[in-house]
Amino acid sequence: MKISQKGLYALQAIMTLGRRYGNETVKIRDIAMDSDLPEKFLELILLELKNARIVESVRGAKGGYRLRRAPSEIKLSEIIRLVDGPLAPFGDADQLRSLIVTDPDHRALYGVFLEVRDAAAKILESTTVADIVGDSSKSRKRSRTKKKGKKGPALSIVHKDADIN
Repeated sequence: MKISQKGLYALQAIMTLGRRYGNETVKIRDIAMDSDLPEKFLELILLELKNARIVESVRGAKGGYRLRRAPSEIKLSEIIRLVDGPLAPFGDADQLRSLIVTDPDHRALYGVFLEVRDAAAKILESTTVADIVGDSSKSRKRSRTKKKGKKGPALSIVHKDADIN
């Protein structure tokens, strides 16, 4: 699975907003500090999330950002598709199905890739922000410790170079 640094930052920002859902708005500075994200890059990400109607902004002294919908209504797949495009590591499903039909010598291999793609998509499509921030009865247990001093991605699935395929 390939997730860009921008995609990871978007997910981290959404998690911060998800943890604070129902309270007042959250300033960009606070989101950046809470998630250990670069503020200028975060501004661009939040604008993209706002244009997609996932978050909304409020102006003024008590202004900032907040989720437009409950964390239980926002799927991880929605965020990843918005920021990084297709969910899966092997291209889209239609492309793989086409290869299965047109390349009989490698049909079994493309079939496995399609299964991996479908499994990854299913997990991301069935996991909500609420699931990962602990706001649900079926919440997944995650550590909430701050990542002080970390400068690179914590996961090998995160790609800094958007041109890597």
